[in-house]
Amino acid sequence: MIKKMIVAFTAVPLFLSSFSSSASAVISYTSDDARHLSNAILGISDVTSDDDINGDGIVNVFDICTIKNKILNTGEFITKDYSATDQNVKLTGRTMYNNDTAWLVQSGSAVEFTVTGKSATVTLAGDSSINNSEDYRPRYAVLLDGEIIEDSVMSTSEKTLTLFEGETSRTSEIRIIHLSEAMNGAVGVKNISVTSDKAVPISPLPEKSLSIEFIGDSITCAYGVEGLSSYESFKTTTENFMKSYAYLTAQKLNADYSAVSYSGHGIISGYTSSGDINTDSLIPDCYELTGKLPDYSKSWDFSTHTHDVVVINLGTNDSSYVSKDPETRSQEFIDGYISFLKTVREKNPEAYIICTLGTMGDDLYEYVQNAVEQYSTSTGDMRIMSYKSAVQNPADGIGSDWHPSAVTQQKSAYVLSDKKCQALGMESDQIGLDMAADSEYILNIDPDKGGNAASYVGYDKSFWINMVTGGKSADAIEAVVAGISLKKGGGYRLEFDCTSSFGGELPLKIQSENGEIYFSSNFDAVSEKSHFSAEFTADKDDTSASVIFQLGGKDSYNVTLSNISLVKIS
Repeated sequence: MIKKMIVAFTAVPLFLSSFSSSASAVISYTSDDARHLSNAILGISDVTSDDDINGDGIVNVFDICTIKNKILNTGEFITKDYSATDQNVKLTGRTMYNNDTAWLVQSGSAVEFTVTGKSATVTLAGDSSINNSEDYRPRYAVLLDGEIIEDSVMSTSEKTLTLFEGETSRTSEIRIIHLSEAMNGAVGVKNISVTSDKAVPISPLPEKSLSIEFIGDSITCAYGVEGLSSYESFKTTTENFMKSYAYLTAQKLNADYSAVSYSGHGIISGYTSSGDINTDSLIPDCYELTGKLPDYSKSWDFSTHTHDVVVINLGTNDSSYVSKDPETRSQEFIDGYISFLKTVREKNPEAYIICTLGTMGDDLYEYVQNAVEQYSTSTGDMRIMSYKSAVQNPADGIGSDWHPSAVTQQKSAYVLSDKKCQALGMESDQIGLDMAADSEYILNIDPDKGGNAASYVGYDKSFWINMVTGGKSADAIEAVVAGISLKKGGGYRLEFDCTSSFGGELPLKIQSENGEIYFSSNFDAVSEKSHFSAEFTADKDDTSASVIFQLGGKDSYNVTLSNISLVKIS
């Protein structure tokens, strides 16, 4: 617990006739004047006329406020330059200061600050990557009070941008962020120029109470998140870290973050089209560096910032190697993963480690889970967990080279935010979670009512049901999505697609295990795919609710239910 001491300042009247002049005539003040005033009010030193800053004949806390204002304001607008050092700006992620420039090296690395004045500009710098073709240069964004005012690639060695200008002073928050990944160069912040009447017009944004490090590959980099189709190849111009699950998770949890992410990289092998091991693209080889490119391959100082959580999202690229001979290579992967976990723990002794895999394929997830269990057992480290990411759904769109879309990235952020809350013992609002994601699909048939049907659940969790005999009533055959958790007062949106030879409407309901109905409606079951969407509010807590599609009453037809989701929206 942090204890705060509040000092009551006593007003000291000025009675001495020898005070012939008022302190209000003094034009400028220093920190020494402020200290003397404070001591005078506390009775540590004698009161003088110079301590009556506002000239009201009494020395009190209002004089403290006045002198603070006079110290902070110069009285005239002047233009000064400021470097992007940690004295002036908040450095987010892995950055490097070199040649009087703060280089934003890794995905999402940024400088953030508050500035007060009539006008402000920032001068950015480019490295050798400005010679790349336009689609492969570093992409960056500049935000003014949360709004993007510049989104471009760095194409020149130096570039000055106007942040704002006007006749009156304003205070704004500025963020300059690297949107593309470290292997395609860095963006430098060389100078910040401000015209202000403040003695200190620029200051770093405050640190947040939660900090997260993300270690990953192209998924973490948000490779192709703005790509037009799955057939579009890599470009930095479609890579946007602000749409990555990592950035979105940090935003949702109001956390600081840092990322170490490289496309095509893995634990024991980077991506390989031949099946031969690729040891040129390994995260363990560059995790302890600021960046992998020669200009930035300096040892990273882990003491500059500590993290509460470290997320490892690796294995997607290793799969291209391990899957060619899983019987022997799976153990190689597990051993490599355990070794990397030990490195991560050494560098982050207090952090909770969360390991995940699955968005672009989950075939190695069981090995990730195995590695986590072996590591925890052998070291006694219990501050670690794993979970399987949901595989991307084509209905949510696909980015370049079959990478996650913005919708998939956002969904991943909702799930990871919830997992982080579980790990740290924080309450999760569950907003954005698909409560049906891990549900069980069941076909209930009542032979006493004449029902007879067959069903199949596809790899994409589509639910196909063929009615042989429909029976006497709609409840003779029920397709059930079971094991859904609901929170009292929570708002939910049920959505799914349906294709059917039924040729009309069928009933559905959401109910508790004991039959209490939370929501009921009808949905179109016709030959062309129809989309259903409806919202409801749960009136009680329930850990075992079900969505029930009632399909009985008609013989010889089929139904395909796909993209079933029940998302918490409020």
